[in-house]
Amino acid sequence: MSTSVLPGTSAETKLETTRDVVVETRNLTKVYRDFWGRQKVRALKALDLSIFRGEIFGLLGPNGSGKTTTMKLLLGLLFPTEGEALVFGKPATDVSKNERIGYLPEETYLYRFLTGEETLDFYGRLFNIPAAVRRQRSAELLELVGLTAARKRQLREYSKGMARRLGLAQALINDPDLILLDEPTTGLDPIGTRAMKDLILQLRDRGKTIIMCSHLLADVQDVCDRVGILYQGELKELGRVDSLLKIRDVTEIRVAGLPPVALEEIKGVVERHNGQVQFIGNPTTTLEELFLNIVAESEAHPGRRVRGGVSDGH
Repeated sequence: MSTSVLPGTSAETKLETTRDVVVETRNLTKVYRDFWGRQKVRALKALDLSIFRGEIFGLLGPNGSGKTTTMKLLLGLLFPTEGEALVFGKPATDVSKNERIGYLPEETYLYRFLTGEETLDFYGRLFNIPAAVRRQRSAELLELVGLTAARKRQLREYSKGMARRLGLAQALINDPDLILLDEPTTGLDPIGTRAMKDLILQLRDRGKTIIMCSHLLADVQDVCDRVGILYQGELKELGRVDSLLKIRDVTEIRVAGLPPVALEEIKGVVERHNGQVQFIGNPTTTLEELFLNIVAESEAHPGRRVRGGVSDGH
């Protein structure tokens, strides 16, 4: 078992030193060159990273920050210019380790004239999975991603969201220990996005290790245990999501049912201690949560609608 201590570790990180390291990169660098061998793009610069068993790790960054390059280096689809990447203790260039990996690329490349069942059976054959196991696993995965009813339909009839969910099922056909997801919610509507994130959390609960690339902040915040933020090929930040999002010099107090006079008294106490009251008001939800609540409410109360800014019904 390999162990690693991250820079700037604290008590919360000491627990991680006893966990298995699934992915480790050391000075991992990738330079793309032109036809004459001259440096064209330095896509990744000296990446040092450890990812542990059973966690969801988010690689966050804008387009062109090096996320997909990192994925391809871990899969052995690209060779590093400098440094090394280890997956399950083996060099990433050792293709045998890919038997334990599932990969969902940014674009879902599937055969349009196959059905959902046939697609999973085809990829199961590539892993030499016995026929009986393929049938059982395909049925379980189609149910997991909510496509049992569409299993006999050709993929050309699938919506983009359905194709994305089938792509996830295809990435899981070999029951992988490590799952690489490149922009898993791309092209999905809010309901499909929430369903995809719920599936990712289910996989983590089953003991899978997941690396998720995204430039969508809400997706990463909702599901990831730790994140690494890449920008222009460099790792700019690394840590637990809850720790990174915490504003250290601001204290938040939430109360309910207090009369206005009590709030004024609290405000006075803060000011007497040379503090600043920055905000007193009601907390807000997210747009995603509001949208999903409205959908659920609409299903529970059909016919309710908004007219002229006023809601029908309740």
